[in-house]
Amino acid sequence: MAPVLESKLPKVGTTIFSRMSALAQETGALNLSQGFPDFAPPAALSEALGEHARRGHNQYAPMAGLPRLREAIADQLHRFRGVKVDPDTEVTVVPGATEGIFCAITAAVRPRDEVILLDPVYDSYAPAIELAGAVAVHVPLEAGTFTVDWDRVRAAITPRTRMLMLNSPHNPCGSTVGRNDLDELASIAEDHDLLICSDEVYEHLVYDGLRHESVLAHPQLRPRSFVHYSFGKTYSVTGWKTGYCIAPPALTAELRKVHQYVAFVAVTPVQHALADFMAEEPDYPLTLAANYQARRDCFLNAIEGSGFAWTKASGSFFQLLDYSALSDEEDYILCERWTREFGVAAIPISLFYADPPAQKILRFCFAKAHDTLLEAGRRLCTI
Repeated sequence: MAPVLESKLPKVGTTIFSRMSALAQETGALNLSQGFPDFAPPAALSEALGEHARRGHNQYAPMAGLPRLREAIADQLHRFRGVKVDPDTEVTVVPGATEGIFCAITAAVRPRDEVILLDPVYDSYAPAIELAGAVAVHVPLEAGTFTVDWDRVRAAITPRTRMLMLNSPHNPCGSTVGRNDLDELASIAEDHDLLICSDEVYEHLVYDGLRHESVLAHPQLRPRSFVHYSFGKTYSVTGWKTGYCIAPPALTAELRKVHQYVAFVAVTPVQHALADFMAEEPDYPLTLAANYQARRDCFLNAIEGSGFAWTKASGSFFQLLDYSALSDEEDYILCERWTREFGVAAIPISLFYADPPAQKILRFCFAKAHDTLLEAGRRLCTI
């Protein structure tokens, strides 16, 4: 008789992203659900990957990442964020920001510790907390604006609170935090000696003249923070699954202890290709905000006159649409039906909450070709 394995994650199944992408493929729908671009990355970057694979750069890189890539990361952080980091002791290249976040939580959080999550929350955070034997404490963002109510955060803190997870620009909401938010967070973190795990993978995708406010650039937050970034989001290569974590030396040392036994290294030829491209095109990230803002506006213009309501996303490549004028159905049911009937796949945001509020909102990814966005808009206008 085969042994019965008791699940450590009994509430977790296949992610909604995988399910909706599979449904889009099955039905031939336009996939505005899963967050990935449907257009090519920079040609020079793709060519560099092939070149390094052909050159034989196919064996293990150093555990922390190629030195020249870590140096390029440090240079870019100084260029765009005005902060100086040590590439040897504060930069770790990881196979995707999700792995880096998992390693940070595993390294820093102990059984029975509490970690504050701001709902709606990206779906990988809570499982990592549970696997560490800790407790996820969910604090909802403000309905409608998706801003942080710092008084509610303070009220949620107990003697067991160890960490707070921050995500800006936000997935799934497309909202961003400001400098005042970071000041509030710093005050709370210092008062209660909290660690911060900051997911900033959409750092260059901020719109309408706003700027990204990074935890790294806040002098009170930086010494207590793990900050995570994604090459996949910046260079339109989500399938390359490569990112990096910035943390002070003591936190980096602990993260690397876990990282070396989870994945050990990120992919070697990918690291070489990224280092080449960053050296050759150091200003490439500066092109992203205008590019993606144009895609956002293309999508919103295409659904002008529809039954949806919205507030423009201020960051990320996700736009929320309120469908309350169109249907009373639950969002996860509606997503599947509309994918089949109208040929546009989206994501229900209720699944990002521990206790979903009474709202009718779907998330659409606008990291798509303009023709795709226009056609999606045309179909949505027929609802």
